[in-house]
Amino acid sequence: QVQLVESGGGLVQAGGSLRLSCVASGRTFSYNGMGWFRQAPEKEREFVAGINWNGGSTDYANSVKGRFTISRDNAKNSVYLEMNSLKPEDTAVYSCAARLAANVGRRGYEYDYWGQGTQVTVSS
Repeated sequence: QVQLVESGGGLVQAGGSLRLSCVASGRTFSYNGMGWFRQAPEKEREFVAGINWNGGSTDYANSVKGRFTISRDNAKNSVYLEMNSLKPEDTAVYSCAARLAANVGRRGYEYDYWGQGTQVTVSS
C-alpha cells in the first residue's frame, strides 16, 4: 500500500519559516515527479511547487517563487518544502503528491498519489 505522509506543519508568525517533509512508503518514487499543493478554506486546491525525478528541474507558483524551495532525497524516498518569509495568505493544508511521470507537473490531475496533508497557519 502506497502512503505519503507529511509532517512539519504548524503555527508560525508572519515572516517566519517552516520546513515540510513528505515521506513515501510502499514503493519507490526515485524516478517520479513529486509536488506540493495547498488548499485554503473555501478555496480550490492550488499548485505550490514541483520537482522532477532527480531534482534537476523545479517549478513554483508565482505566489511562492523566491520564498519557497522544493527539494528531494531519493535515498530517503522523501520530498521537502522549505518555506520562508511566510505570509498569512500562505495559511492552508499542504499536501504532497507523486506522479508516475518523471518530469514536473503543475496540475492536480497529473498526480497519482496523495498524502493527507499538514496544516500550516501563519498569523499576522
